[in-house]
Amino acid sequence: MKTAVALVRVSTSEQGKSGLGLAAQEAAIRNFAAAEGFDIIELFSEVASGAQGIDERKGLRSALAKAKKLKCPVIVAKLDRLSRDVAFISGLMSKGVPFIVAELGTEVDPFVLHLYAALGEKERKMISQRTKVALAAKKAQGVVLGNRTNLGEAQAKGQATNAAKAAAFAARLVPEIKRLKGQRMTLDQIAAELTKRGEKTFNGGEWHKSTVSRLLTKNA
Repeated sequence: MKTAVALVRVSTSEQGKSGLGLAAQEAAIRNFAAAEGFDIIELFSEVASGAQGIDERKGLRSALAKAKKLKCPVIVAKLDRLSRDVAFISGLMSKGVPFIVAELGTEVDPFVLHLYAALGEKERKMISQRTKVALAAKKAQGVVLGNRTNLGEAQAKGQATNAAKAAAFAARLVPEIKRLKGQRMTLDQIAAELTKRGEKTFNGGEWHKSTVSRLLTKNA
């Protein structure tokens, strides 16, 4: 059988939406692989926005590195699981790792993938523009946009979700930071080590002495 690695992705806002879940993508890829005679050596998954650069997408970077080492393709369920940006797709093609989109089949060459990406980007821009025009027209007519009745409930749910994410983030990193501190590393050295590992702060920023200190203080 031919070897391949697989990549599945959802953005934080897409979780739970039909057809875009990690499990659904994995099932589509494995069905495609079985039909086309591919052996999936490893599956990489990530929760990241498609608008992020490659340096910010650990799953994609890992899939690329593995595929380059094995000299095999990366399989995704849909083209937009790589990115929604045609320039990003073009940049990936220059990495020298072939991509196969299960939805499109094995016979689609890189040029055609560029065309699909360009058409998808154009369609999204047109939809966005039509939506803006329609909303502007309704606003001009005096229509109150948005669901104001559930605003407080939505805010409360959002705060609870953020608190849960912050707790999970702390539970994952604080023990490791304390372990590094136990090795007599300074806060500056710990910040440098976390950055070296590709870790981001809870807000997606870079680590500094102050951010390490704040995380430890909040979870003392």
